[in-house]
Amino acid sequence: MEQTTPATPPATPPIAPKKPSSFTRHGITVSDDYAWLRDPGYPKVEDAEVLDHLKAENAWFEARMQPHQGTIDALFTEMRARVKEADKSVPQKDGDFLYWIEFEEGAEYKKWWRRPVGAADDGSADELILDEVALAAGHDYFRLGAISVSNDGSKLAWSVDDNGSERFTARIKVIATGEVLPDVIEGTNSGLIWVKGDSGLVYSLANENWRTDNVRLHWLGQPVDQDVELYHEDDEGFRAGAALSANEKWLILSTGDHETSEVRLVPADDPLAPLKLVKARQAGVEYDVDVRDDTLFVHTNDTHENFRLATAPLAAPGEWTTLIEGSDDFYLTGFDLFRDFYVVEGRVRGLDRIEVRYYDDPARIEPITFPEASYEASLGDNPEWAVEKLRVSYESMVSPASVYDYHVADKSLELLKVQEIPSGYDASLYETARLEITARDGTRVPVSVVWRKDRAEGGPLHLYGYGAYGIAIGPGFSTTRLSLVDRGFAYAIAHIRGGDDLGRRWYKDGKLDKRTNTFNDFVDVARGLIDRGFTQEGRISISGGSAGGELMGAVINSDPHLFGAVVAHVPFVDVLNTMLDESLPLTPGEWPEWGNPIEDAAAFELIRAYSPYDQVKPQAYPPLLVTAGLNDPRVTYWEPAKWVARLRELKTDDNELLLKTNMGAGHGGKSGRFESLKEMAEEFAFVLWQLGVPA
Repeated sequence: MEQTTPATPPATPPIAPKKPSSFTRHGITVSDDYAWLRDPGYPKVEDAEVLDHLKAENAWFEARMQPHQGTIDALFTEMRARVKEADKSVPQKDGDFLYWIEFEEGAEYKKWWRRPVGAADDGSADELILDEVALAAGHDYFRLGAISVSNDGSKLAWSVDDNGSERFTARIKVIATGEVLPDVIEGTNSGLIWVKGDSGLVYSLANENWRTDNVRLHWLGQPVDQDVELYHEDDEGFRAGAALSANEKWLILSTGDHETSEVRLVPADDPLAPLKLVKARQAGVEYDVDVRDDTLFVHTNDTHENFRLATAPLAAPGEWTTLIEGSDDFYLTGFDLFRDFYVVEGRVRGLDRIEVRYYDDPARIEPITFPEASYEASLGDNPEWAVEKLRVSYESMVSPASVYDYHVADKSLELLKVQEIPSGYDASLYETARLEITARDGTRVPVSVVWRKDRAEGGPLHLYGYGAYGIAIGPGFSTTRLSLVDRGFAYAIAHIRGGDDLGRRWYKDGKLDKRTNTFNDFVDVARGLIDRGFTQEGRISISGGSAGGELMGAVINSDPHLFGAVVAHVPFVDVLNTMLDESLPLTPGEWPEWGNPIEDAAAFELIRAYSPYDQVKPQAYPPLLVTAGLNDPRVTYWEPAKWVARLRELKTDDNELLLKTNMGAGHGGKSGRFESLKEMAEEFAFVLWQLGVPA
């Protein structure tokens, strides 16, 4: 659906009509005058009044931003100039081929290439295996889901979402001829795994509520309606999925929610064999597994919240023996098995750590060391079982993304590629710091900050936060961020509770009945940055998306005066209504994160007390830009639409309040590497406008 600008721009913002509606739960009646903005036919959105209102909001957004189009264009131009348009990844060996991806000049999407190992690097042997540019042609939205080459290298399976709904259509082709096979699997939301000599493909379907409650097997050449369900998950809060073991001999079927998991195994060459249960689910116990020879490796939080690594014989997979103890200091986030050694990843006081360890010598620990005091580092793509070097990714707030090979035998890093910034970048102009700011309850909250060395003290500052689902926000590099930093901003990331930046306890202290710690941390970080002279009250712009959008809504309800501009992307702001509606895709699986207000009166009261939509009140609010996606299955479009409608009704100021709904996109906004830059340019133009910073 195209967005069009009316011939005559609107002179006033749209006012959503109030249609009285209410419900009673736990003896409390809650009014919701904007409930009508949820189309009763959802997931189809065809109600004329709803669509007209969203279009009116878009028209108001366009009218208010139009005078700043020059700034938007300038920001987009400089952001694009930092992107190397003709770019390619470092080739990686997988079997008989080297694989890489490549962007052509001006292309929104990439192409996937390979060439035989040992072939000349002159293009003569290069083989295009998937062309996203061609697949995306004619679509306003395009997203590649899964891509998987068969074990013999002859076939390719891939899946595509062309409307943002997160329902992917999977197809298969013969690479040598380009012939697309008649097999079409619609509605997937998973990886695609080749099994049994490449005669079968394992996947998961998204059900009517976008939940992957199944693992299925498709035999090539057979009708899809004859596909076999290998596993079905009956708990509506759990999600099921599959992966292949590192040695590619076992299919690993996993199911779980945010705090409990359960795993089954079946031979990859005999996927219809009886499933082998590793250990029955136990509330609050998470685990994931991999296999080497006859030994199962288990990463679990059963004895320590920061996880341990255990082993078990395949013959008795539930008998776990500790290999690496859980630790208060080392948060063990994951592991990877290889033939001759294994690798563990984790964090120490929020700083990434990668260690090479050995099966035959448990005391031998070889950490990979990096030069900076604050950075992001992780294993990259390492598809082979028998390797002598590891692909590693590295970046910091001042160091562009780099790709290394770590040579295990001599413990050396070989630099393969540094992110190129065509318009130029001089790291010596910038400074970064990792601070700790004390929150109101005495907790020390880490903050990563970057700024230009010639920046004036007390200038504008942009503060970003997320704080949910145990997702850490690392101190990584961003080229778009430079458009603020080069205009005198300091840019800060608040590593607030709710993420797992400092370990599993950090996550637990920002969820369920401790959820408000997340909001308090963010506010206290803002105040702490003011106290340290980085900025001033009202000179702070803030942004967050999804659960980070909920954060935005909560902090402007509690402390609106601190912030001079707010950007909330696809914000999860109608928390109470969403958590009360178990038919929504976001809900049953989210109760371990937020609480179940249907059954728990205390959870109902707490969520109602912080839910941004429910807590909008008559007061002055800072300038606010809100985005939504009409096809978003995660944060449904009506959450931001209802929130903006209530803000328009109740706020007492004349500050800007803009809502932009992508009418053909989902949770991630527009697709394509340059289209997404346009939305970032709009966001930054709004921030500069509201803070009065010259463009």
